[in-house]
Amino acid sequence: MRSFSWIAALAMVASSSHAEPALQRAVVLAQAEKAADWQLSHLTDLSGIRKVARDTRDVRGWQQATFYVALTQLADRSSKPRYRDAVLELGRATGWRLGDRPFHADDHLVGSPFIWAARNGGGRQALAGVVAGLDFVVRHPSPAGLALSDNPADPDPDDRWSWADALFMAPPTYFELTRATGDARYASFADHEFKATTAFLLDPAESLYFRDSRFLTLRDSAGRKILWARGNGWVLAGIARILEALPAKDPRRLYYENLLRSMAARLKQLQRPDGFWSPSLLADASVSPPESSGTGFVVYGMAYGVKAGILARPDYEPVIRSGWLALNVAMSREGKVGWVQQVGDRPDNVLATDTQFYGSAAFIMAACAVSDLDWR
Repeated sequence: MRSFSWIAALAMVASSSHAEPALQRAVVLAQAEKAADWQLSHLTDLSGIRKVARDTRDVRGWQQATFYVALTQLADRSSKPRYRDAVLELGRATGWRLGDRPFHADDHLVGSPFIWAARNGGGRQALAGVVAGLDFVVRHPSPAGLALSDNPADPDPDDRWSWADALFMAPPTYFELTRATGDARYASFADHEFKATTAFLLDPAESLYFRDSRFLTLRDSAGRKILWARGNGWVLAGIARILEALPAKDPRRLYYENLLRSMAARLKQLQRPDGFWSPSLLADASVSPPESSGTGFVVYGMAYGVKAGILARPDYEPVIRSGWLALNVAMSREGKVGWVQQVGDRPDNVLATDTQFYGSAAFIMAACAVSDLDWR
């Protein structure tokens, strides 16, 4: 991993222009391919992952599933078949099954690449496990509340979308399944649950999400709200993925478009001079490390918003450019994406050598969305 220099990052951003080669579509996609190839060659050795969590080695778990979601986006833009083939191989190896927890959002994410696979060589069999899993949830909605509880007698709040990250993990899969099957129940369920979570976790004063109920009143040592960059990145990216799945004339689009606008406007204000977002969005950037996974998801969401005509390009082009160039600083010559905060539920320390599957995914998704903007 090359040494990180905030001064160097600032210099890159300051010297950038609309014609910068790093923003040209072919160059951006080449960077995405480099990150994808590095991660594909490190699926089992977990190189650079400092915190190996319970789900890290689970090919159907959220960490690897996020990477495969990113591969579907890259496969749609790359002429190289290996990204499509990797998604198909995952589905065939797992029997196209969702994770083992029937209600847990994390175990629904892998359904998204399976839905993509169904129209890209996997056939209708690729949908069978997703339909069975999500149909069960829709027919048996959990009675749990959204507040985390220490009472073992209470229904498990993890059976609802009670944490911000869940809004990336599950709702897009439901919306995508409605698009794939024509069955409106999945999108209707997801729309209802997404709005319930938003009403509970969105801070209207900041237009950003608390990670879960524990953080509604928790403050850092300086008395600031704890608004996690990756948590909000998950949500912004999830909204973009929902909008991608919704038809242009669907009346539900306006809600998600407005939410993307309000989040993007606040995140724009919080971008650091070096192009990154800090792990804790309201923390002092001068004493906070850069963090690439939250940054990647934010860049993805903003670039999607510009491409879709939701965000004004003159307002967001400098933010996207700065964020994308910062992400390039975080990637090694070999394609390893560094400065990725490890698995957790709040802002934490980050090292230049830290990587994770979802860090590579955030980089690739950002690259795909940036490449779509046809920089001139």
